[in-house]
Amino acid sequence: MRTPKTLATSLLTLSAAALLALSAAGAATASPAPAKAPVSASDVTSHAVTETGTAEYWTVERMRNAVPGDVLADKAMKRGKSSKSVAAPLEGAAPSTVEAAAPAPQSPVLKSQTLQTKANASENPVPHIGKVFFTLGGTNYVCSGNSVSSGNKSTVSTAGHCVNEGPGAFATKFTFVPAYLNGTAPYGKWTAKALYAPTQWSSAGDMTYDTGFAVMSTLNGRYLTDVVGGSGLQFNAARGLSYKSFGYPAAAPFNGESLKSCSGTATNDPYNPQFNTQGIPCNMTGGSSGGPWFIGTSASGYQNSINSYGYGSNSTTMYGPYWGSVIQQAYTTAAAS
Repeated sequence: MRTPKTLATSLLTLSAAALLALSAAGAATASPAPAKAPVSASDVTSHAVTETGTAEYWTVERMRNAVPGDVLADKAMKRGKSSKSVAAPLEGAAPSTVEAAAPAPQSPVLKSQTLQTKANASENPVPHIGKVFFTLGGTNYVCSGNSVSSGNKSTVSTAGHCVNEGPGAFATKFTFVPAYLNGTAPYGKWTAKALYAPTQWSSAGDMTYDTGFAVMSTLNGRYLTDVVGGSGLQFNAARGLSYKSFGYPAAAPFNGESLKSCSGTATNDPYNPQFNTQGIPCNMTGGSSGGPWFIGTSASGYQNSINSYGYGSNSTTMYGPYWGSVIQQAYTTAAAS
């Protein structure tokens, strides 16, 4: 049995009780269960951002020196709050989708590529995919994120551990830099005005729900999706789909300065089935946390998960949370704010 490495270079150590529980569960795959009762806004935790001067804070030097945010997932899991004694039932409900927001006409478009099973591939910048920078406990961190279609035209998806310690404090100085490349911010630096996460993440660090959303302030009087576009989303989709994921891995052997991708067919995590996550072939490292998973062959598909964790110092599989009704409610709450 393995324990999650959350994209870092060292294995995590779970509590003895958790290890015994996981050993009893074995590598069995959790079976789909009937749809759960509808979740509500009470299942979402939010944090209003009131700080100023955030965009100016993120100089090229600070962006390049930011610590890959996967270490926060590592800390959350070491606190033992995310391990369950038995495999939980998978969420199940009628699939639902949110259509994509059209990008501005001048935005460059990534050409579709034939789906291949790849550990990683280099990509040209994609307008709606970028890096997210934030501060927690006095340390500057970096993750990846994606602009998504929303009523407020200002919502970014990322990992839960990139907005909240899980459990613990929310991030400060949260900034999204779409199409980041070698220290440049071609579409500007967008600062958050509010952060959202499933309560299961913010109160317990439950890896099942490792997804967060940030609502950005306008920049020069314009809304985010009017400038870079926004991906459509799908929730409660079938398992075992083919995906293409994107991110900015910053831990060795990568440097976080350019966009990478992975692609392949998703399979259930055999080591910790209680997380209900799925994995695809991928060796992206820390810094790619929060990068989007798209159904199909390109960045124009529906987003359906994010980069969350891997196993071992040379992980070849990236796992992402299943986007069911709980994560959908977090999105719905953020998108309507």
